[in-house]
Amino acid sequence: MQLPADFVRTTEALMGRERFERYLHSFEEDTPVSIRLNPRKCEKWKVAPGQRTLATEGTKEGGERIEWCRNGYYLEKRPNFTFDPLFHAGCYYVQEAASMFLDEVLRQLAVSNWLLADSQSPTANSQHLTVLDLCAAPGGKSTLLRAALPADAVLYSNEPMRNRASILLENVQKWGYENHYVTNLIPKDYRKSKMKFDLILCDVPCSGEGMFRKDEATIKEWSPQNVEKCWQLQRDIVSDAWQCLNDGGILIYSTCTFNTKENEENIRWMMEELGAHVLPIDTKPEWNITGSLLEGFSEPVYRFIPGITRSEGLFMCVLQKGDGQLVRTRRTASPNTSDKKSARDGLKLTILDEIPLHANGPQAELSYADALAYLRHEALVLPPDTPRGLVEICFMGHPLGLVKNIGNRANNLYPKEWRIKTTHVPQDYEPVLQPIPECAD
Repeated sequence: MQLPADFVRTTEALMGRERFERYLHSFEEDTPVSIRLNPRKCEKWKVAPGQRTLATEGTKEGGERIEWCRNGYYLEKRPNFTFDPLFHAGCYYVQEAASMFLDEVLRQLAVSNWLLADSQSPTANSQHLTVLDLCAAPGGKSTLLRAALPADAVLYSNEPMRNRASILLENVQKWGYENHYVTNLIPKDYRKSKMKFDLILCDVPCSGEGMFRKDEATIKEWSPQNVEKCWQLQRDIVSDAWQCLNDGGILIYSTCTFNTKENEENIRWMMEELGAHVLPIDTKPEWNITGSLLEGFSEPVYRFIPGITRSEGLFMCVLQKGDGQLVRTRRTASPNTSDKKSARDGLKLTILDEIPLHANGPQAELSYADALAYLRHEALVLPPDTPRGLVEICFMGHPLGLVKNIGNRANNLYPKEWRIKTTHVPQDYEPVLQPIPECAD
């Protein structure tokens, strides 16, 4: 794989020869495959033995844990997730391991009681934690956020590009948590709305250097000029986000790139221009996370480098607005879910319409072959004793979506835009998950 000469020159100077050689060696290795279980849907499930990478017989979980994520696991090989109905049911999310470091950040914020920082406030009962994921597609970090946040928290996941927002909505719906809304706005729209949030994630568009070995297209798109465009765009996004943050609130900044212009230099700019305070996150030496690579800058930042950490590339930093206790304003996000719209100072914040996937009524359990037929949006024939009308379709007890049973057939209500497009049915299907024995029926 031919890397751009300018990238090689600048990145070797940044990392140092020994670290850069380890990074180059990672291109000769298989990229890690990792998933994150949905704690709401997988309480009684574990990674199947055939997917394990370590001998973990006798453990309740199975699989090899990702140490910085409570529900993250490495897999020995990459299954064809398209053919796993449990994937489509939202039982797990396929996510790069470094991105799951967000879970450790949230865990430590919770342990420090920041997530409940104003729980003694007389208005605490009327104000829930409000969170914004500003650049959220395809939804990996958003679904992690929603699972890790308190049940009564409200999460907005935003994606400026409409086609990517549709993918985000699909993943959010399949994940299946309440108080989670998807929007299709530019960051400036949120600033104009004057809505305020307690926690904002800015996983900003970047030059993608950390994805080179995973996605060769990012290599072709890389250039020094693109790096220059990215760090300026990132500052614009953060400036808008900062005005949406409550005093004492947290902004988590991340990229999937290596250079300091998009990383440490942006953090230094936030400190100098916005008054941000960098918060430390405890890590373990065996995680092999790299700190600051910018000379003269020693604030706690976290860089994942392939060949050193078992992941693709990631940079993350946690910043606080001010250095005191969280102070919430009254103008927090509170959508009118009856019409999916909320007006804020002239801006009509449109929540993307969700597609009905569940019904309080009868269910029908499908075989593996029939589950794939359902996911291909084919009509089904259900058992004769199945009630007429809306029926929830399940595989291994997990709902996939709805059909309208009319007797001689069941009309498929699975969203057409979500359907899988292959007619192949694997004969050697190996489930990624299986019930924990003591919990199995």
